[in-house]
Amino acid sequence: MTFILDNSVTMRWLFNDGQGAERGYAIKVMNELQATTAMVPQIWPFEVANVISRAEARHQLLKADSEAFIGLLGDVRVEVDPDSSLYALSDTFELSRSYSLSAYDASYLELALRTRFPLATLDQKLKMAAKKAGAGIFV
Repeated sequence: MTFILDNSVTMRWLFNDGQGAERGYAIKVMNELQATTAMVPQIWPFEVANVISRAEARHQLLKADSEAFIGLLGDVRVEVDPDSSLYALSDTFELSRSYSLSAYDASYLELALRTRFPLATLDQKLKMAAKKAGAGIFV
Protein backbone atom coordinates (compact mmCIF):
# COMPACT_ATOMS: atom_id res chain seq x y z
CA MET A 1 0.00 0.00 0.00
CA THR A 2 1.42 3.37 -1.00
CA PHE A 3 1.06 6.17 1.55
CA ILE A 4 1.96 9.83 2.04
CA LEU A 5 4.97 10.33 4.32
CA ASP A 6 4.93 13.46 6.47
CA ASN A 7 8.21 15.01 7.61
CA SER A 8 7.21 14.55 11.26
CA VAL A 9 7.69 10.80 10.83
CA THR A 10 10.90 11.22 8.85
CA MET A 11 12.42 13.36 11.61
CA ARG A 12 11.44 10.79 14.25
CA TRP A 13 13.72 8.36 12.39
CA LEU A 14 16.55 10.85 12.69
CA PHE A 15 16.13 11.97 16.30
CA ASN A 16 14.48 8.82 17.73
CA ASP A 17 12.68 10.96 20.29
CA GLY A 18 9.11 11.40 21.48
CA GLN A 19 6.74 9.09 23.29
CA GLY A 20 7.08 5.33 22.94
CA ALA A 21 3.94 5.13 20.80
CA GLU A 22 5.33 7.76 18.42
CA ARG A 23 8.60 5.90 18.04
CA GLY A 24 6.69 2.67 17.45
CA TYR A 25 4.57 4.34 14.78
CA ALA A 26 7.68 5.74 13.05
CA ILE A 27 9.27 2.27 13.06
CA LYS A 28 6.09 0.76 11.63
CA VAL A 29 6.14 3.32 8.81
CA MET A 30 9.83 2.62 8.12
CA ASN A 31 9.15 -1.13 8.03
CA GLU A 32 6.30 -0.58 5.57
CA LEU A 33 8.78 1.09 3.20
CA GLN A 34 10.47 -2.27 2.73
CA ALA A 35 7.39 -3.44 0.84
CA THR A 36 5.98 -0.28 -0.70
CA THR A 37 6.71 3.28 -1.77
CA ALA A 38 5.84 6.47 0.06
CA MET A 39 4.93 9.64 -1.76
CA VAL A 40 5.88 13.10 -0.57
CA PRO A 41 5.12 16.61 -1.81
CA GLN A 42 7.90 18.64 -3.39
CA ILE A 43 8.50 20.50 -0.12
CA TRP A 44 9.63 17.33 1.72
CA PRO A 45 13.34 17.33 0.73
CA PHE A 46 13.58 21.01 1.67
CA GLU A 47 11.96 20.34 5.05
CA VAL A 48 14.35 17.46 5.69
CA ALA A 49 17.36 19.59 4.73
CA ASN A 50 16.14 22.49 6.88
CA VAL A 51 15.63 20.42 10.02
CA ILE A 52 19.00 18.73 9.61
CA SER A 53 20.91 21.95 8.96
CA ARG A 54 19.22 23.69 11.91
CA ALA A 55 20.02 20.76 14.21
CA GLU A 56 23.66 20.89 13.11
CA ALA A 57 23.78 24.65 13.74
CA ARG A 58 22.43 24.09 17.28
CA HIS A 59 25.01 21.31 17.81
CA GLN A 60 22.24 18.72 18.23
CA LEU A 61 23.52 16.67 15.34
CA LEU A 62 26.96 15.86 14.03
CA LYS A 63 27.72 16.27 10.34
CA ALA A 64 28.61 12.57 10.10
CA ASP A 65 25.21 11.64 11.57
CA SER A 66 23.47 13.95 9.11
CA GLU A 67 25.28 12.42 6.18
CA ALA A 68 24.51 8.89 7.39
CA PHE A 69 20.82 9.78 7.72
CA ILE A 70 20.71 11.33 4.24
CA GLY A 71 22.30 8.12 2.97
CA LEU A 72 19.57 6.13 4.70
CA LEU A 73 16.91 8.26 3.03
CA GLY A 74 18.50 7.47 -0.31
CA ASP A 75 17.85 3.80 0.39
CA VAL A 76 14.15 4.06 1.25
CA ARG A 77 11.40 4.06 -1.32
CA VAL A 78 10.22 7.66 -1.37
CA GLU A 79 8.82 9.25 -4.51
CA VAL A 80 8.54 13.03 -4.78
CA ASP A 81 5.23 14.03 -6.36
CA PRO A 82 6.05 16.08 -9.46
CA ASP A 83 2.72 17.93 -9.42
CA SER A 84 2.57 19.39 -5.89
CA SER A 85 3.50 22.88 -7.02
CA LEU A 86 0.60 22.90 -9.48
CA TYR A 87 -1.80 22.87 -6.51
CA ALA A 88 0.11 25.22 -4.20
CA LEU A 89 -1.91 28.36 -4.90
CA SER A 90 -5.24 26.59 -5.22
CA ASP A 91 -6.09 23.38 -3.33
CA THR A 92 -3.13 23.53 -0.93
CA PHE A 93 -3.79 27.18 -0.13
CA GLU A 94 -7.48 26.45 0.49
CA LEU A 95 -6.64 23.55 2.81
CA SER A 96 -4.18 25.75 4.67
CA ARG A 97 -6.86 28.39 5.05
CA SER A 98 -9.68 26.00 5.97
CA TYR A 99 -7.78 24.02 8.60
CA SER A 100 -5.34 26.68 9.87
CA LEU A 101 -2.36 24.66 8.67
CA SER A 102 0.96 25.91 7.38
CA ALA A 103 1.14 25.66 3.61
CA TYR A 104 3.84 23.03 4.14
CA ASP A 105 1.53 20.81 6.20
CA ALA A 106 -1.36 21.48 3.84
CA SER A 107 0.78 20.16 0.95
CA TYR A 108 0.84 16.70 2.61
CA LEU A 109 -2.91 16.83 3.11
CA GLU A 110 -3.50 17.95 -0.47
CA LEU A 111 -1.40 15.06 -1.77
CA ALA A 112 -3.24 12.56 0.44
CA LEU A 113 -6.61 13.83 -0.77
CA ARG A 114 -5.60 13.94 -4.43
CA THR A 115 -4.03 10.47 -4.50
CA ARG A 116 -6.40 8.91 -1.95
CA PHE A 117 -3.38 7.40 -0.19
CA PRO A 118 -3.35 7.40 3.61
CA LEU A 119 -1.24 9.99 5.40
CA ALA A 120 1.51 8.85 7.78
CA THR A 121 1.99 11.68 10.27
CA LEU A 122 2.78 12.31 13.91
CA ASP A 123 1.60 15.91 13.67
CA GLN A 124 -1.65 15.99 15.66
CA LYS A 125 -3.00 19.16 14.04
CA LEU A 126 -2.38 17.73 10.57
CA LYS A 127 -3.93 14.41 11.59
CA MET A 128 -7.08 16.16 12.84
CA ALA A 129 -7.32 18.22 9.65
CA ALA A 130 -6.89 15.06 7.55
CA LYS A 131 -9.72 13.34 9.40
CA LYS A 132 -12.00 16.36 8.98
CA ALA A 133 -11.15 16.60 5.27
CA GLY A 134 -11.82 12.91 4.70
CA ALA A 135 -8.22 11.77 4.10
CA GLY A 136 -7.15 8.35 5.28
CA ILE A 137 -4.59 7.97 8.06
CA PHE A 138 -1.82 5.37 7.97
CA VAL A 139 -2.25 3.11 11.02
